[in-house]
Amino acid sequence: MTSADSDTPASTTDSAASAESEALTGSAHSAVTGSPKISAASAIPAWRSPAAWCVLFLVFIAAVSLDLWSKEWAFRTVAPQPVVLVYEQVSGNPGYSLPWHPGVTAIAPDLLDFHLVLNHGAVFGIGQGRGPLFIAFTVLAVCTALWVFGKHTSSRSHLSHIGLALVLAGGIGNMYDRIAVGAVRDFLHLFPHRELPWGLHWPGGSNEWFPWVFNIADSELIAGMLILMLAIHLNERRQARATAIAVQPTTPA
Repeated sequence: MTSADSDTPASTTDSAASAESEALTGSAHSAVTGSPKISAASAIPAWRSPAAWCVLFLVFIAAVSLDLWSKEWAFRTVAPQPVVLVYEQVSGNPGYSLPWHPGVTAIAPDLLDFHLVLNHGAVFGIGQGRGPLFIAFTVLAVCTALWVFGKHTSSRSHLSHIGLALVLAGGIGNMYDRIAVGAVRDFLHLFPHRELPWGLHWPGGSNEWFPWVFNIADSELIAGMLILMLAIHLNERRQARATAIAVQPTTPA
């Protein structure tokens, strides 16, 4: 990532410590705000900041474009013949079968394969056949993410904005597939042909290390949530440091 939440440097003078204390007492940001309030001009709400909207929009557009392009490329090139999906045949039909294909080794040895799968459920195939429910959930999640962006982040919370943009892109990318294709297009398979030791199996019966096939949108969702967790952690550390500075006893010059 090329952008990160701004950090307020620790002060070593009495006047700077006083400023830190004043800023701390005036802060009303949530955990994802990204930096303590320094002044009304430097920590305006994100919805009023063109720069914040640019970060959110540019990361979102880039992530959605990568996801949709990668799905189109995979279903055009991974199988011996391009796979053309017809919505009327795919939608509501979990039994729809893709043409057999051996898959393509992307990273050897057995680290990553490209293999085409249609997912009628959520991430990792959870909840097969409940497409309309997941569309409604995605709409709610998008609205929630925009509300968090506008009301609970500041113009300086760039790390949080990147995380929110990735979450939005992952949700929108998979929702597009459900609406336009009838199912989510997956093609990434980690650790193919690698089996669990001691005869162990997953609840579904598979004995592979990672039996799920996923896509770029799934990766963006997970990455976005991890980035948001990191932003919260960094902000908590920043607030704790500001509190420690604010309560430090001052010494005469």
